[in-house]
Amino acid sequence: MKKIVVLTAVLAFLYSCGSKDRGELVGVKGKKWHPEKPYGMSLIPGGSFIMGKSDDDIAQTKNAPTKTVTVPSFYMDETEITNSEYREFVYWVRDSIIRTKLAILADEEGKTDPNEDGIAKYAFKDADSTGRTAWEKYTLENYAGLGPTGYEGRRLNRDVDLIWDFSEIPDEFYAEVMDSIYLPEAEAYNGQRTIDWTKIRFQYRWMDIESAAKNTRNTGLKRSDFIKSENLEIYPDTTVWIRDFEYSYNEPMHNDYFWHDAYNDYPVVGVTWKQAKAFCEWRTLKKNIYRRERKRHQINKFRLPSEAEWEYAARGGLEGATYPWGNYYTMNDRGCFLANFKPLRGDYAADQALYTVEADAYEPNDFNLYNMAGNVAEWTASSYDPSSYEYMSTMSPNVNDTLNKRKVIRGGSWKDVEYFLQVNTRDFEYRDSARSYIGFRTVQSYMGTDVVGSGKR
Repeated sequence: MKKIVVLTAVLAFLYSCGSKDRGELVGVKGKKWHPEKPYGMSLIPGGSFIMGKSDDDIAQTKNAPTKTVTVPSFYMDETEITNSEYREFVYWVRDSIIRTKLAILADEEGKTDPNEDGIAKYAFKDADSTGRTAWEKYTLENYAGLGPTGYEGRRLNRDVDLIWDFSEIPDEFYAEVMDSIYLPEAEAYNGQRTIDWTKIRFQYRWMDIESAAKNTRNTGLKRSDFIKSENLEIYPDTTVWIRDFEYSYNEPMHNDYFWHDAYNDYPVVGVTWKQAKAFCEWRTLKKNIYRRERKRHQINKFRLPSEAEWEYAARGGLEGATYPWGNYYTMNDRGCFLANFKPLRGDYAADQALYTVEADAYEPNDFNLYNMAGNVAEWTASSYDPSSYEYMSTMSPNVNDTLNKRKVIRGGSWKDVEYFLQVNTRDFEYRDSARSYIGFRTVQSYMGTDVVGSGKR
């Protein structure tokens, strides 16, 4: 006991001698935090608003009674996620899969010298032990390979460009890997072999924090019981252009809409709710990799907006408005339509658009958000329950039932009548469904509480 007391006293003495706080309680301080507005997003100042149907419920759905709610500040994409942006996600996953296959084959064949030509240039970056830190050595020895492939935790070499021109493939090992991700020769047509996109799958893990918080008193459950794994195909379902409209010729949209540069700035469609959620996870991962390399704070995750956040943002600070632009009409004073939808008696082309339009078409609302009405309907994070307004919280409300496969979509689309464009109209789709008229945009919670808007009346 005497030794423990002496040791404690020595430690206390050493600490007090090395401290610059003069013994005062100053708190633990880290690096100074500077809020950084994400590229392509607008800051939506938090505040209260009347959520729900403030005018006649023409469809008599009776599922959106008015309710005053408050949402914290958040960033939101100014436009719907475009084909070009979603392709970046698809290509990143595709390239990661190819690099992993190349690295594994290089390891199996003993081709790990980066100075060699061919597949050796794509070997795992940690194959050369000379540059490893003590932590990398420890984790590699104790954790790498604890998974189905035996190569989990290994670092890919992204410094070397992939080779796509078949005439420049360096060796037979590289050719074997490339051949494995393409469709078989028997399924090629017009002289082209395309990638088998069913093999391009994104894997990630996430924690169901809501369920964990609700089960804190269940001592039989561990943290690992709430960690979920996802492994899903991410390529959009381009067949929606044909399946959604029987007895209609939409083959050109099926063939070209997602991948052709002519549609780069158009909203991505054919994406399920799960794929939209995976995109959010990837976007967070991509940004945090960049920040980690520069020893900066990690960011808040990108995610889908809650139903309340979406409606609050769509209103642009205007209380009681029917549409994002603030009145009861879908035309301006010059007789031009203000959004992309199905106007009049089903004249798709009357608003100068037959299908979708560019994601930044038409005028933005007062929060600088484009196409919060029309163009494509948008996934939200909220589960759809006709009576959810009756029991949801008034502070940052969100109904998230993992067993409910119906997810709220908002905003209406290019094929909808004007009722679905109203900021307070609710609709839903099943989370595993993909449609030619549903896209999404992402949000990120604001770090801090000093940005609050009072709204316009």
